[in-house]
Amino acid sequence: MELNENARIDTSQIDDQRSSGGGGGGIGGLPIGGGGLTGIIVTVLIAVVGGFFGINTLNGDSGGAPQTGDNTSLTQKCSQENADEQLDCRNVLYVNSIQDYWVEALPAEFGDPYKPAKTVLFANAVKTGCGSADSGVGPFYCPADDRVYIDLSFYDVLAKQLGAPGEFAQPYVLAHEYGHHVQDLLGTEAAMRREQERDPDAANALSVKLELQADCYAGAWAKNATGTDDGSGQKIFTSITEQDIQEGLDTAAKIGDDALQQRGGGQVNPAEFTHGTSAQRQEWFKRGYDSGSPKKCDTFAGGAIN
Repeated sequence: MELNENARIDTSQIDDQRSSGGGGGGIGGLPIGGGGLTGIIVTVLIAVVGGFFGINTLNGDSGGAPQTGDNTSLTQKCSQENADEQLDCRNVLYVNSIQDYWVEALPAEFGDPYKPAKTVLFANAVKTGCGSADSGVGPFYCPADDRVYIDLSFYDVLAKQLGAPGEFAQPYVLAHEYGHHVQDLLGTEAAMRREQERDPDAANALSVKLELQADCYAGAWAKNATGTDDGSGQKIFTSITEQDIQEGLDTAAKIGDDALQQRGGGQVNPAEFTHGTSAQRQEWFKRGYDSGSPKKCDTFAGGAIN
């Protein structure tokens, strides 16, 4: 995977709250603690990531309007030479690419306009439209405020504790979260929640379908990523290799429900799956990549929601 060093890094798609202090507590009242990822017991972390990596509609203390950060430092940093070598600036470019893809793909494939969503960079804790969260919840999308949230230290956890060190793991994570934004725009997420209310016994199975679709959407983006640009005609990616795609597949395998349960030292219990098995996550990411079309990502086929 190579980024184009001449591509403009558009930090307006980011809300940098890393110096804002954040908010305490945990989404949905989950007692995660305020210390961020450092020092969290691995088994607890795995349980949390397995439960929350994806979309989040829990309200917790429901903090109302989200915070607003200050992009001044980030914008200055990402305007310097070799900025794409910096972790945060690279991730801005990933966001730029993902959104550039959906600006064209959503109306072309589904006939709906794409509404951009900001990614919030935070450290330790943050207040969102879905409540207060700390770093232990992992990356998530909040449909209440249409934002993706991530503490970039999550990538250390992904690499060192969950065994997914490949660099392509990073855009895969972001593309998955933006897949949830697309589901929100299309009404898929809201329809799934209504079906969960009608049939509580199927709640986990429906959640799995939603997560696998987001994986598939991530794969569709990956297939088309080298065609995305910065708005001035400069390509954002100069190449994405088969090794990169394999890193994406490896990441999908490491965060499957069965793999996380095994790593946590417990028995594999399919009744508790909310995101899908390693094999399922790999299958649907690859399906999106092989087809290059989000229309091929209908995980609800045969069991339509409305």
